[in-house]
Amino acid sequence: MPKAKRERYFTPETIEIKSAEMMRWREAYNQNHPSDFKPHRSALLGLDLQAYFLEEKNHAFIPSSAAIIPNINSMVQAYARRNLPIFFTRHVNTIQDAGLMATWWRELIVKDNPLSEIDHRIDYSHGIIIEKSRYDAFFMTPLEENLRKLEVSQVVICGVLTHLCCETTARSAFMRGFEVYFTVDGTATYNEDFHRAALLNLAHGFAHLVRVRDILAALKENHEA
Repeated sequence: MPKAKRERYFTPETIEIKSAEMMRWREAYNQNHPSDFKPHRSALLGLDLQAYFLEEKNHAFIPSSAAIIPNINSMVQAYARRNLPIFFTRHVNTIQDAGLMATWWRELIVKDNPLSEIDHRIDYSHGIIIEKSRYDAFFMTPLEENLRKLEVSQVVICGVLTHLCCETTARSAFMRGFEVYFTVDGTATYNEDFHRAALLNLAHGFAHLVRVRDILAALKENHEA
């Protein structure tokens, strides 16, 4: 398949302004369903924050990924301080479990590849790591079971790639009855077109779009109440 265009549409200097503009842009398409974020009933999902995607020297590097790392770590720290659940996914494959991904992509991310590990810049010490083999973090994983045991009803999604694993997991969460909060500036993919397309689809039928600052403010307010 053709190689996707790569661009750095988020930078540490522009991500605040850019994400604010994306939130205004999506208002014309949003269903405007009322949102009642309940931090104490939520879990943070950090999807595929692996060196495979975040390491600049690798062919799968996402140019905008460096800009979202501080935002993700801020949410991880805020969730950890409040002893709220955090899950990270690690995408790894074998030929047997990859399904169509084995023919769709240039290579599989195998477990013994050092780049398959969560990137060292991500503070994952407070979370549970779940291995997955498809775009959907719920597919043949214990994620839903763990969320149910913790009485989680809302999920906050961050990570990569916006239009593949993040969007697919958001849709899957919605279909399972979890209310989805999808971070505009806590997700990234190869280019702005992919990112905006995912946001447009999700805002219309699957998720509340939020900025990281919204989640942090809600966590702080809930903690102080």
